[in-house]
Amino acid sequence: MDYQYPIDFTWKTEEIVQVISFFQGIEKAYEKGIYREELMALYKDFKRIVPSIAEEKKVCGEFEEVSGYSSYRAMQKAKKCADGELVKMKG
Repeated sequence: MDYQYPIDFTWKTEEIVQVISFFQGIEKAYEKGIYREELMALYKDFKRIVPSIAEEKKVCGEFEEVSGYSSYRAMQKAKKCADGELVKMKG
């Protein structure tokens, strides 16, 4: 990983950790797969910190720009999977 995660410096340390954990879950979905329920739990925590759709698009867009990984596409796939299924994105 040769990039920095998008961070809002008004977030508390634990909020930054949760946002980074969500993005690491997205990376995992692209790199080796992540179970649906794990990714959904990470997303739920992420949405507590980034509740507005506009801010989510901004932060996730910044992440996609630096990483090449689409949070939107990964979450769309996760929503279609059943619990216990692995969310595995194609490069």
